Amino acid sequence: MINPFALLEQQLTALGMIPAPLIVVAVIVAKILVIVLPLMGGVAYLTLAERKIIGWIQVRNGPNRVGPLGLLQPIADALKLLTKEMVVPSGASRFLFLIAPILALGPALAAWAVVPFGSEVVLANINAGLLYILALTSLGVYGIIVAGWASNSKYAFLGAMRSAAQIVSYEIAMGFALVGVLIAAGSLNLGDIVNAQRGALGPGSWFFVPLFPLFVIYFISGVAETNRAPFDVSEGESEIVAGFHVEYAGMGFALFFLAEYANMILVSGLASVLFLGGWLSPLPWLTSVPGVGLFFMDGIHWFLGKTAFFLFLFLWFRATFPRYRYDQIMRLGWKIFLPITMVWIVVVAAMVVWHMPPWFAAGARG
Repeated sequence: MINPFALLEQQLTALGMIPAPLIVVAVIVAKILVIVLPLMGGVAYLTLAERKIIGWIQVRNGPNRVGPLGLLQPIADALKLLTKEMVVPSGASRFLFLIAPILALGPALAAWAVVPFGSEVVLANINAGLLYILALTSLGVYGIIVAGWASNSKYAFLGAMRSAAQIVSYEIAMGFALVGVLIAAGSLNLGDIVNAQRGALGPGSWFFVPLFPLFVIYFISGVAETNRAPFDVSEGESEIVAGFHVEYAGMGFALFFLAEYANMILVSGLASVLFLGGWLSPLPWLTSVPGVGLFFMDGIHWFLGKTAFFLFLFLWFRATFPRYRYDQIMRLGWKIFLPITMVWIVVVAAMVVWHMPPWFAAGARG
């Protein structure tokens, strides 16, 4: 497989006019742009997909006026937010008020540095990738807390406190679920975790089978961490107006909006990598079929398809379930998810130590 970034580095080096450190920086910037620009486009059109899908579930059309089939609606929304004034409330801490949206969006984008899209398609193939993900995703809560405190508004502060408590509660369960993946794969490298799911059973070798309780808890915790319905108590309109971002307008609100949807894509992408084999094909035995064999080979299209499936679940949940009460959310996280994850970690460790077939038997993985 040709690495386009290695080719770019070779071409720039062959020119002989650019210093080596600048070439390294140029290649890194190119990698970042290749990830961030499609991600921002995906975030924009995820909003359109949400409105369309929820519209179809509720037997209506959704956006259909701006452009053919409403496809230009995200661009119209972006232009509207760009032209709106961002007002800093009197008595607010101006510096913290302005930096809070960046603190919310930054970790959601930076986490993609270690997410592998394919066997060799990753920005930074570091050995502690899973640890890096845990560290960065835990930083997102600071943007919410800072936004609520700096707004000088009791509604915003109350929303921030509710959101922070919810995120911290479910991050513990999510962290334990990822510990189960670490035990099963024996590595913190996300590429190694995907390769550990390669086996003779095809999809049956993926970690969602032996780690099914952890898989379910991880995804539900991801929904709660992103403050999505039915866990969106931080912005319960009937109780606290719009929660922590009630004082934000224009691009400040847009950045919080982008952070929420970027986190949805991140949680979905990680779910596909950690539990559904990432770029691995679900039908590897069809690669020899003439005409369609190429499609059934391992590749980035499988990673994108699995990620899209989890994103659809996010939207389906929002259209289906009513909002939980705050005490129900806390009880689910602390009294149900946390004990289940701790018990299943012990079960997974026992399966690994005793080489439980077919997933952890000696030589079971390809």
